[in-house]
Parts: sequence; structure tokens; C-alpha cells
Amino acid sequence: MKTLILLFAVMISLFAGCKPRAPQWGEAEAPIAERILHEHIMHGDTRPDFYFWMRDRNNPAVIAYLEAENAYLKARMAPTERLQEELFTEMKGRIKQDAQSAPVFSNGYYYYSRFDVGSEYPIYYRRKGSMDAPEEILLNVKEMAASHPYFNLGSYDVSFDNQWVAFTVDTVGRRQFTIKLKNLQSGEIMHTGIANAAGNVVWAADNATFFYGTVDPRTLRFDRIMRYNFQTRNAPELVYFEADETFYHMGVSRTKDNRFITISINSTLSNETWILPANEPLGRFQVFQTRQRNVLYEVFPLGDKFYVLTNHEATNFRLMQTPIGSTSMQNWTEVVAHRPDVLLENIEVFDEFLVLQERTRGLRQIRIKHLPTGQEHYLPFEEEAYTASIGANAEMASQVLRFNYTSLTTPMSQFDYNMVTQEKTLVLQQEVLGGFDPANYETRRFFITARDGVEVPVTIVYRKGMAKDGNNPLLLHGYGSYGISMEPRFNSNLLSLLDRGFIYAQAHIRGGQELGRQWYEDGKLLNKRNTFYDFIDVADYLVAEQYTNSEVLFAMGGSAGGLLMGAVINMRPELFKGVIAAVPFVDVVTTMLDATIPLTTAEYDEWGNPNIKEFYEYMLSYSPYDNITAQAYPNLLVTSGLHDSQVQFWEPTKWVAKLRHYNTGDNKILLFTNLEAGHSGASGRWHRLREVAKEYAFLLNLLPR
Repeated sequence: MKTLILLFAVMISLFAGCKPRAPQWGEAEAPIAERILHEHIMHGDTRPDFYFWMRDRNNPAVIAYLEAENAYLKARMAPTERLQEELFTEMKGRIKQDAQSAPVFSNGYYYYSRFDVGSEYPIYYRRKGSMDAPEEILLNVKEMAASHPYFNLGSYDVSFDNQWVAFTVDTVGRRQFTIKLKNLQSGEIMHTGIANAAGNVVWAADNATFFYGTVDPRTLRFDRIMRYNFQTRNAPELVYFEADETFYHMGVSRTKDNRFITISINSTLSNETWILPANEPLGRFQVFQTRQRNVLYEVFPLGDKFYVLTNHEATNFRLMQTPIGSTSMQNWTEVVAHRPDVLLENIEVFDEFLVLQERTRGLRQIRIKHLPTGQEHYLPFEEEAYTASIGANAEMASQVLRFNYTSLTTPMSQFDYNMVTQEKTLVLQQEVLGGFDPANYETRRFFITARDGVEVPVTIVYRKGMAKDGNNPLLLHGYGSYGISMEPRFNSNLLSLLDRGFIYAQAHIRGGQELGRQWYEDGKLLNKRNTFYDFIDVADYLVAEQYTNSEVLFAMGGSAGGLLMGAVINMRPELFKGVIAAVPFVDVVTTMLDATIPLTTAEYDEWGNPNIKEFYEYMLSYSPYDNITAQAYPNLLVTSGLHDSQVQFWEPTKWVAKLRHYNTGDNKILLFTNLEAGHSGASGRWHRLREVAKEYAFLLNLLPR
């Protein structure tokens, strides 16, 4: 017994002070996908594709392979299950479970939503005239979603007389919605029989007619606007059809002053708006301004004129106005001039105020102009990096602006700002439980010089006390497509990484719009490789400046950001220890050559048309799937959704199979396919959180033992 006690004491002394070891990876054999040769031939070039057979979601062999991949991931990550549960509990513990949104006043009612404790989905409420009035249930999403593994409330609109709400529902995840009506007096829900809708629905002023969009069932392109009168129950009537397949997105909405129904037809570079008085539901829509190549515009009525936000002869957009009865371009006159160093992103119109949302050097500003006097001022924002935006403002006569503010250390906050007195009132701030203190964290924003001399913005956040000794684990996040800017927003989930020593960094690379419209132009089409080079150069800078090293440097991106991940690991596989690629768009050339795939033709202005040899060769030079070679790839966690309408499930599936075939190292390449969801993953808030916990456990388990 004394010998055993002595041995135990020696073991304790040996391990005293050591950090707990991360769990080891579980043992399992990776699925080996069957290789069946299919040849793509274009412009005299032949591309062998051994995994082309995976495209059929109705093929039992495909589903069996996806299930085998999920089982392999589960087995490999089995030793992290306790860590996943710890992370899930930790992240869930920061969330106020009965959180309520800030109320928005519209047409006599205050509207808001609230979660019940433990619920995956919210309930939408309203109160008449005052927040002290009795609470009415508008839509009980919690109840509606109960019998569905996936549920998405697309949008809803309340009739002018406040008696009806029309809403759209997707229970698959493929963005094909059904439309339902609810009688707000009786509570009865009516099934209209309308399916394959595009997600939005808008009432006309007669309280009987509504307009909605539909999608092509094969390509999922938004192509029609329909009119339906639920009282007559006649068949829906087509009011607009878009024949040009490069115009991929079409929406119907009502202007803020409720005077007009608008149809907006959009391509990457051009759009067109049609208008109809809301009190003429049976009338014909009239074009506001005929589409022109490379011209974008958005319209905002005020009194006897429309404001027009446009990039016509203005790369960074300018503001015009035109008489309400003469809307074509020759009648537009300038209100706010174009500025080469300021991107005019958005506006909000009130009876007496004009609010401008601008972006300078990557950060947003909000400018307020008093229309009767012309006096203007900016809202002050003091943090080094933040995200500010115009919020929900439904009433034209209001003197109060609702705006949103957040940063990597400031939870999402909504303010009411009196534009006359310039007084600011906090309406609601995201409540973060678990002892969160923003003073424990620090954000920095700086510019790095890319290989071609261009300055690229970077935003980082870390727990105070971080030592720049090159040993910090760092997660670098990027996107860089479609002119979508990566905003420094608060994410309470990230605290689980920051508190474990991680630095989180955002690379604001070309292809976004952080530094204006030209920043986007310089990262698309035949400039697309700039996006990948910027990301690599940011990563190299962070290593060179001793923030991290390649043994603890990680990267993540989703969708087009997944393409970024795929291109980067082909170019510099040794740079990263691990990569998370969420629903990655990686088979670029094959997809862009197939017009039957949803959204393909609409993407020509973003990626190029590979039917043209110049674009084919350029896209082929970076396409992640086509550029896989025999080399050691980093650890990879790839996610996908079987019903994804934006990146088809087979792209990440094929990519993983080919990577495994060519990978010369022994790093883990894991694929998780959500068999019940689409592009956005799981729909419930706790289900989503479990997916985040899995991703974080993957990263943490790769840290040095």
C-alpha cells in the first residue's frame, strides 16, 4: 500500500502545473468515394472529374455516402464530445433565453418578438398604441415550427386595416416558400395554396389584395411577381415576368410612406424598379427608369418627389431627386454629389429629415440633414472599429431616428436619436450573461500593405494581456465577394475562443465594399485573385508581426468565403493549421458552365462567363476543385446542406473526396452535411449553437498538446 501511495504521489508531482491535454482524435476510416471518370470539355480543354456522379440528391448511393461522411466525422470527433457540450453550455449560458426585440411602431401598433425560455424559435407580438396595452400574438413561430426539423419564417406583412397578416414559410431550407394568412381577430390561419413563393409578400391598400414573388422551380431564380385577392379566391394573376436570366433577384415591397408598391428587378450590375400606387391594386405597374448596363438605383418617395440613390456617373453613389410624375433619368437632379473617398450606402427619409449612411476608410458614419433649414451633423462614434447602421424607422412624421450600433466588444445596441434635440436614448442592448465585461477585451484596427502596395484593413479582438510572442492561436475570418463588407459586430460565441487565448481577426479584403465601390471592382471577375492574395498577405503579416504562427493559425469562411478558403489552401497549404469552410463554393468552373444550376447565369457579372475563353481560363486558374494537387493540406472541417439552393451540396462533397485522394499529409479532412437544411444550416437557435460548438471544438482540438 505504501508503494502505491508513493507511486501516486510521484505521478501527481510529474503532472502538477501541466495544462490539460486536448482530447485525441477518434479512430475511424475515412469514406473512400468511388471514382467514375466524367470529362468536361470546353475551349479545347479537357477536365477530368471523377466525382461528377455525386450531383444527384435522389441517388441512394449519394445519400449513403453523405451519411458515411457524417458518421466518420462523428467518430473522429467523438473524443471532443465533452468539449462540445462544454462549449454549447457555455455559449448558451451567455444568452438571455427570454430575450425580446426592441419594439417598432407602425400604423398604430408596436411590434416586437420574444423567445420563451428554452425555445428554439420566437413568438411575434404587437400592442395597440402603447407598450402598456394588452399583448396580442401576431405569429407563434415556436408553435408552427414544432413539427418540422427545419423552419424558416421568410417575411410577413400586416394589412392596412391591421386585421390580417400574410406570411411565408419554408420547411425545407431551399428558399421555396408557401404563403399563409392569419385573421388577427379570430386567430384563424388560412392556407392559400400558394407555393414556390420567393419569400416576401406585400399588401395593397384594399386589405384584400397582396403581391408576392415566385421562383423558377429548377433554377430557383426569382422570375415572377403575382397578384392575389384572397376574398375572390380567383387564381393568382401574373403582373410581371422577367425573361432575362442574368436578372436573378426580384422583390416586391411597399414604400415607407405606404403610397406605392414597388417591384425591384436586380442583376449584379444593373437593376430596374416598377411602381404602382398602393390604392390602385388592380392597376398596371409603370417603370421608374428603364434598366441600363452598370446603373443601379433605389427610390424613396417624399411629398411630390422621389429621392434616387444611384451609381449613375458616380462610382460611390450619389443622391438625386426627381418629380413624382416624371421619374426617368433625364429629370433627375443632384442632391448629394459623388465623393471618391466616401461610399453612400443607404438613406432614410422622414418628412423633415434626410439620413445618410456613409462609409469612409472602412467605417460607417450616419449624417442627418434637416430638410427645411439644410443644417446637418454627424452622429459621433468613438470606438476604433465598430458597425453602425440605420435601424427600423416605419413612421414618416417621426423626429426620432432608430439606429443600430455594435462592435467586437460592444453587444448589439439600438438607440433612439432625437434629430431635433440631438439626444440619444438606449432602447435595447443585447444582454450577455455569464459575467461578460467588455473591459476585459481589446479591439484594434490597422492596415497592412499587400503585395501590390494596396493597404488592406484588418480588425482584431483579443483578451487584454495578450502577449505578442508569436504563440497566440488566431482565427482569421474572410469573405471578399459581392461587395459585401465584413463588419466588426459583437458575437458572444467568440468569447469562448477569446477566453481560451485566441485572437479573432477579420481581413477586409478586396471583393467587399469596405473601402468603396472600387474595392469591390478590384476583387471580382478578372481581378478575383486579389481577394486570395489579400487574405494570404494579411495572414503572413500577422505571423511576421508575432501575433501568431502557422502552427496555431486558423482560417474560416463561408459560401463565397468558402471559395476563398479553397483557393488559399491550394496556394499556401502550409500557412494554416486548420480551416473551416462552410457551404463552400468550390467547383467554380463546372457550376458556372451549367445554366440549369440555381443562380448560375445571374453570377456571370460576379465571376465571369466561362463560355468566353478569357474568363474560363482565369476562373480555372483559381477554382479550388480544379487546382487540387498532391500536397499536404491543412486540417479541414467542411460543412454543407443537402437542400442548399445557393451552393449545391455536391460541391463541398466532391471537394472533400478529391482532397482526400490527393492529400499527402495525415491531417484530418472532415465533412458534415446537414441532411435537413440548406445554405444557412440548422434553423433553431440551439441547433445552430451546437453546430458552432462543433466548429470551435475542431479548432481547439488542433492546438499543441
